Amino acid sequence: MTTEAFPALSLVPKTDVDLKAKDFKTDQEVRWCPGCGDYAILAAVQGFMPDLGLRKENIVFVSGIGCSSRFPYYMDTFGLHSIHGRAPAIATGLSVSRPDLSVWVVTGDGDALSIGGNHLIHALRRNVNLKILLFNNRIYGLTKGQYSPTSEQGKVTKSTPNGSLDYSFNPVSLALGAEATFVARTLDSDRKHLTSVLKAAAAHEGAALVEIYQNCNIFNDGAWEPLKDSQTSDDTTMRLEHGQPIIFGAQRDKGVVRAADGHLDIVSVASVGEDAILRHDAQAEDPGLAFALSRLADSHTLANTAIGVFRDVQRPSYDRLMRSQIEDVTTKQGAGDLQALLQGGDTWVVS
Repeated sequence: MTTEAFPALSLVPKTDVDLKAKDFKTDQEVRWCPGCGDYAILAAVQGFMPDLGLRKENIVFVSGIGCSSRFPYYMDTFGLHSIHGRAPAIATGLSVSRPDLSVWVVTGDGDALSIGGNHLIHALRRNVNLKILLFNNRIYGLTKGQYSPTSEQGKVTKSTPNGSLDYSFNPVSLALGAEATFVARTLDSDRKHLTSVLKAAAAHEGAALVEIYQNCNIFNDGAWEPLKDSQTSDDTTMRLEHGQPIIFGAQRDKGVVRAADGHLDIVSVASVGEDAILRHDAQAEDPGLAFALSRLADSHTLANTAIGVFRDVQRPSYDRLMRSQIEDVTTKQGAGDLQALLQGGDTWVVS
């Protein structure tokens, strides 16, 4: 794939060196629990990075706090292990001030949706040119197994011995509600699908949220098993493809239609005919269909879980708008005078 396939990176200097996956591996010992889904995500990201065609020093990974947030240590790029929940805010500063960087955020369901929830939604609504990878294992792993904002209601954990009373967040629904211009969901163990979603996110100019269902085999093993088990995955997983009918099932016998009341229904394709099945439109300006698709999954059985790109629409990114505004003001008014601003009319003397 050529670098022209990534318009979001048009301002980032390209490399004239043919980089490989090994070039993005550091000398640090990877320290996650054996069998953790983070290993698979790390391998996929390192394998995908050469496709960007960028110099390593123009790529930055910013993380918050949590198991996933060790990611910058293992990427041979610039990186910042920041503070709990604040990775999107810190990455926003980098993105808007350094258009020569490709900025990636790595976070978890606890880091991003609990203490970091406010920073996440504002980065998305502003459409800052960030790629946000949200590892969702439905548990707090680093702090040893407390329930998280995505844990299903009734979840028994160390902090909820009688079952969680909380209604859980749906990260895709949340992102769509925040008017994110790119929203996708994928699985840690599906290397091909994960890589295709990463490429789509990298090509997008603006905020891209990729929720990655990731297994914590120590504190929440098997959380996504119905979507991973070869015996059940085809029947539970709905793979979204832009422009294609939304059909799934081991026999390709189930589909999605719009019901009379406006909601989405799962029906037998044979009973309605393929022409009646909805076609996925990730580029629809209105996020209504994407939002409805994100709500189809059963939170306990995971039946009817949609994966893939839910939304991918074009809107000027925050950093592009900011640069344009500064250029426009400078052209009309000339270079700014900081002292004149500080000593302007809106000042007072304290005696």
